[in-house]
Amino acid sequence: MSAAPPKQLDLRQSSVLILGLVATAIGQSLIFAILAPLGREVNLGELQITSIIAISALIFALASPWWGRFSDRVGRKPVIITGLAGYTVGTLVFTSVFYAGLAGALSGLTLYAVLLLARCSQSIVMSATSPASTAYAADHSAPTTRTRTMARLGTANSLGTILGPAVSGALAAFGLLAPLYFAAGLAALAGVAVWRFLPPTPKEDLTARNRRYRLRFTDPRVRHYLLSATGLFVGYSGIQQTLGFQLQDKLGLSGIATAQLTGAALMISAVFTFTSQMTLMQRLNLSATQFLRLGLVAMLFGAAIIAAFDRFAVLAVGMAFIGVGMGVSIPAVAAGASLAVSTEEQGAVAGLVSACPAMGFVAGPIIAGFLYQIHGPLAALFSAFVFFVVLVLLTLHERR
Repeated sequence: MSAAPPKQLDLRQSSVLILGLVATAIGQSLIFAILAPLGREVNLGELQITSIIAISALIFALASPWWGRFSDRVGRKPVIITGLAGYTVGTLVFTSVFYAGLAGALSGLTLYAVLLLARCSQSIVMSATSPASTAYAADHSAPTTRTRTMARLGTANSLGTILGPAVSGALAAFGLLAPLYFAAGLAALAGVAVWRFLPPTPKEDLTARNRRYRLRFTDPRVRHYLLSATGLFVGYSGIQQTLGFQLQDKLGLSGIATAQLTGAALMISAVFTFTSQMTLMQRLNLSATQFLRLGLVAMLFGAAIIAAFDRFAVLAVGMAFIGVGMGVSIPAVAAGASLAVSTEEQGAVAGLVSACPAMGFVAGPIIAGFLYQIHGPLAALFSAFVFFVVLVLLTLHERR
């Protein structure tokens, strides 16, 4: 029988896990901040730009559960390193394709196809980092502290989203590609840190894959958490992926100015995400579903405000509500799903949870991008509708 996990991650384990997740989050927030103006610089349409994120997210969602189960068999550390290495190489390739587009070597449908191939290839490998990191944290936390542990781990994504836009705004002055090269280098450094300093999973704690039963999205123990998280990210990705278009069109901004203000808006959201994880999640004694409902209400208000903004200050208020909602919802999903399954299924459930954001990014950007082309405010109103539906369904589940 495996030894009982320690009550908490020690300082070294926490620091290394957070570094790896921060590096990935910085890279992702950079992509989200500059993809809209960068895509327009190489003459891609709004639907083409959002579809790059959506289709690669589908690949991420399909690969993530496999990486989670694989980490149960080989240990968390090698899987985390694989994900960071894949992110580094994939970002360099993706950026180089954009460089070819800016230089005129690639254009039109050829450029779009190569960008899509590069991003999807990257997604297959980089999807390893999150489930393995989450499972490592679950391995080293007691059930009574699981929600707080996941909230602290969630601060890594918040920090990355805070720092990413700041880096993007500073480096965008050197060109729209400069932030992406920085992200690749940071992920490489994080991979080295994990290799040097993260203790491996003891051999006696590795579990053989159960071929007779595989944890699925439809498992009644975790189904409501996974469906809620997927819906939450459908709405969130719809806002995030049309934010640059809204800012550029409503405020009449240049490409670089759009990237900078998009980054600032995302940073405001991330600051409130971080704050809620460090305060509300640590002090309120609520269940996972209660935290999730609280987050959905906040995001519903945020989406309604964003749909009606006419100046940046109003948008900032909406993004603050979105940030609070994300801050309490995502750790609640991770903790609730983790507590609902056995010790041997931690990698598998972490993979399923990690796939939810990616699945949300499959539908959200495409639907919101399409609606934005019809009428700008429809994109954020679509997100508000999704948050409302998820909130109603979750409430009905709790009553049953």
